[in-house]
This record gives sequence, C-alpha cells and structure tokens, in this order.
Amino acid sequence: MSVESVSSPASVVAPAAVTGPAPAGIGANLPPWPQVDFAEFGEIEVKPVSRIQKLTGAFLSRNWLTIPHVTHQDDADITTLEAFRKAYYEDGATVKLTPLVFLIKAAVRALQTFPQFNASLDGDGKNLVLKKYFHIGVAVDTRFGLLVPVLRDCDKKSVLELAAELTAVSSKAREKGLSMAEMSGGCFSISSLGGVGGTGFTPIINAPEVAILGVTKTRLTPQPSDEGGVEWHKMLPLSLSYDHRVINGADAARFTALIATLLADPQALAA
Repeated sequence: MSVESVSSPASVVAPAAVTGPAPAGIGANLPPWPQVDFAEFGEIEVKPVSRIQKLTGAFLSRNWLTIPHVTHQDDADITTLEAFRKAYYEDGATVKLTPLVFLIKAAVRALQTFPQFNASLDGDGKNLVLKKYFHIGVAVDTRFGLLVPVLRDCDKKSVLELAAELTAVSSKAREKGLSMAEMSGGCFSISSLGGVGGTGFTPIINAPEVAILGVTKTRLTPQPSDEGGVEWHKMLPLSLSYDHRVINGADAARFTALIATLLADPQALAA
C-alpha cells in the first residue's frame, strides 16, 4: 500500500480534508468505556486493532457525533437498465459496464439539479461552499478494508470512460492500495453493497461532504401490467444519508426520486 489510508464501511476521510475543530464538548461527558475481563466468561483471542482501524474509528466517531444524520430510503426501477446492459454485453463489449457507473452519472445529474448536495460547510459552519466540479467517491472492498477512490470530473466523462476508469482504480485499490491523494477531493460518495445483499442501511457521511448514497441488492417486485396482469420489475434500494444542517427531507426525497427517474432511462445517461 503506497500511503497509509483511512477507511470505513461507508467512507474514507483524508486528514487534509478535515477543516476546523470538532464542536466543543462533543462526547466529553460520556461515561468511560467499560473495562471487562472477557476471559472470565470463556475462551478468547486478542488481536491488535490496526492503525487504519484506529484512524477510521476516530473519523467515523467524529462524523457520527457532529453531523446530524438522516437517512432517506427509496427504490429505483432498473428493469430497463438491466435490459440495456444485457444488450450491451450481447454485442461483444469488452468494457465492464456495471450499474454503479450509471449511478455515478445519475448522481452527477442530481448534484447539478440540487447544488446544495454538492457543497460543504466551511470550518466554522458559517458559510456553505458550493462546488462547481463533480468528483464522485466510490467504495471498493479490498484486503486493506473498504477504500474510496475519487473519480474526478465525472460530468465530463461518458459511462464507458467511467467504467474503464472504475475498473482500473478498483484493481489498483485491491492489489496495491491507494494514496490519500487518490481518495481526496470528493463531492459525493456512493457505497454499494449490491453484490453482497441487504435491503437498506445508514451510510455515514464522509465529512466534509454533506451526503452519501448507499445501494443494496436488487430485488424482484411484482407490478400491475397495462393488460391487467402482473409483471416483475427489478428494484434497486437507495439509502441516502444527508446532513440535516444543509439539506431538508423534502429535497432528499426529490434527490432520490430524480436518481430513480434517471436510472429508468439508461440510454439518456449513456449518451
């Protein structure tokens, strides 16, 4: 691993991205952690916590304690998207075109429509910094833990360009790890558990970002057909955690609804 990284199940935070001290008193009056001799109750094994886990725990604790998290749940119908991908592969394509690439493009369109999601509070919390660039972080499962490489200028790249870049950076993350520079500067993060399972979760916001999108396993759902029968649709669960100091619930609902609408038209995203 080229540079020691800081990783978490939902996000990665580079120290350079941290601005300003945590609010005074946060966690100061909590009772001490219980000290227990677990060997009293049965056989145990003691393993040291890695440096990465220690750093991760500190950032996660800070983010969870200082950011008022709310998680909005929604579903996106990706039946047409999956048909589009199937046709793409049947044409003998060589670039791996995953649903995650379309999520990146949909997220960019949603960030453009709702600029408060593409923002950060400054160090003292008095100003909202609106970003004019679109860098998306994507969680990658590796032997080092979950790392989040940042794909830059996603608004200027096609789905095929993003697919090739995502494949390359994911391979690098799994084989060698990533530098802090490769995990810094993100505007918005996506954490996908679709290949593992689940129906929803609460991803922790990657400060100083103000929102993060989690996705879980696609499920088949019956829907009424125009002919009066039933047809099965592929539904992708969306879990959007957002900073309630910056974003309200109505805008979160509009944000995920727009992502669902965009995913339903994969040809427009691929254009």
